[in-house]
Amino acid sequence: MDENIVRSSPLFAALDEDGKQAVLASMKQEDYHRSAIIFREGDPGDRLFIIGSGKVKVGHASGDGPREPPGRARPGRDAGRAVTVRSAPRNATATVVAESTLYSLTQQDLYRVLAQRPEVARHLLASLARRLRKTNESLADLVFADVPGRVAKNVLDLAQRFGRQTDDGVMVAHGLTQEELAQLVGASRETVNKALADFASRGWIRLEARAVLISDVERLRRRAR
Repeated sequence: MDENIVRSSPLFAALDEDGKQAVLASMKQEDYHRSAIIFREGDPGDRLFIIGSGKVKVGHASGDGPREPPGRARPGRDAGRAVTVRSAPRNATATVVAESTLYSLTQQDLYRVLAQRPEVARHLLASLARRLRKTNESLADLVFADVPGRVAKNVLDLAQRFGRQTDDGVMVAHGLTQEELAQLVGASRETVNKALADFASRGWIRLEARAVLISDVERLRRRAR
């Protein structure tokens, strides 16, 4: 099991080495293939998951609302991206986008860590606050921002998560289908594709299969405002 998963996770960053080893000993490593379902809407929220490697998308199994963008582990912040434990049933479905390794911690083990290490609870609250702020920002965008602006903002957000600098620009291998990208933006696929095509015609981006090459980050950033 990769010890760096606990060391690099913001949720457990405040633990000393003994505490991190205790958490690691309680974790279970699981490997998932592409398209595997980690959990479904309505399943018990009895485990916390941390993404070790790969990509996982978390969203509603049906409906026209926006999906949460896929999470992918990277050193530091994103290595600690977690689906938190709740007593209530899951309100979303987690699906593997690419071959992934996840580390899970049961509700009982997490509560034991929280009882023994109060500093972890502070990090957990901070993580939940960031998620709430992100949700509020997304709702505000749906109300006040036009579709091209939302498309630009989401492409930049995906670039921050998955972007890789190349000689031609920032390559964003997001792995989303056109329908999933439209759900992420909160608009129809046709409208989102029209906005992307407009950005491409202006030379800001280049569209590829489940990927975008951003040629002009600054112009895209201005359009996202």
